[in-house]
Amino acid sequence: MLSLVSQRLAAILLDPHHAKDNLLQVLNNWSDDTFDFVRHQVPRIIAVLIIAFILTRLLKAASRHLSQLSTSQGLPSTVRAQQLRTLSSVIHGIGLFVIVFVASLQILPLLGINMGPLLASAGIAGVAIGFGAQTLVRDFINGFFILVENQYDIGDTIKVAGVTGTVESMTLRRTVLRDGDGTLHSLPSSQITVVSNTSRDWAMLSLMVSVAYHEDSDKVTRLLQEVGEEVAGDPAYSATILAKPEVPGIEKVSGDTIEYLMLVKTKPGQQDGVRRELRRRIKLSFEKNRIEPGNPNRVYVMDTVKPV
Repeated sequence: MLSLVSQRLAAILLDPHHAKDNLLQVLNNWSDDTFDFVRHQVPRIIAVLIIAFILTRLLKAASRHLSQLSTSQGLPSTVRAQQLRTLSSVIHGIGLFVIVFVASLQILPLLGINMGPLLASAGIAGVAIGFGAQTLVRDFINGFFILVENQYDIGDTIKVAGVTGTVESMTLRRTVLRDGDGTLHSLPSSQITVVSNTSRDWAMLSLMVSVAYHEDSDKVTRLLQEVGEEVAGDPAYSATILAKPEVPGIEKVSGDTIEYLMLVKTKPGQQDGVRRELRRRIKLSFEKNRIEPGNPNRVYVMDTVKPV
């Protein structure tokens, strides 16, 4: 319709002698075109807008439902709240873009706009942006798979890209870790290739106990086993220790020192407290039973006699 009006206005400018008649004709034709546009095109545009509005509301309701589900107490352990929240935002953003894009493709031709050149220009621009944003695209794709595969969650202690820390936040584009000294690390998802998660299911505490070489090995092993079972039976640690502590025996012999290995299976992230309590009780048990601890740093000095 807009192109027809432009053509008729151009005809007026080219023929000034009949400008009045041409102008009246253009106005009459324009009114006819407007009536025809209102009668046939406007209802289609309104229908497209109504459908787009309904789809947008449905999309928003679905996203809100996922967000509410992420805070539900009955959420299965295999489904993370962060996973649902992020998927909700991704679905809402992509869905909204698709709805607006398709609606635009339906409405613009009804307004007399030729979509061919626009689509061609958009295709070229998309290719250029794709080449320039390859890293960003990889971030989002890799982040999506990290999220869907449930590789780690907020609060987990992980090691990625040479950095170890606790996950404080995560999105499709990046993961933020806080290490032991408080340093905050921001890692792009495209840099995360191997994930070592120390916060899943259980953790194995390996405790090395040094004892003097001359002490009875059977006695030391028995005392260590008794200490482990004592800690495991303590109400303060019974829920933390997941299996009966084991003392396989001698792990290393070094000079006048023998090291015994103790293995304790605990809940992830709680092994440090169990380790400290074991050391405290092992010290008390050795003092009570007169077990001499090892001293790997002991240095022997031998007197030498100079030859006459």
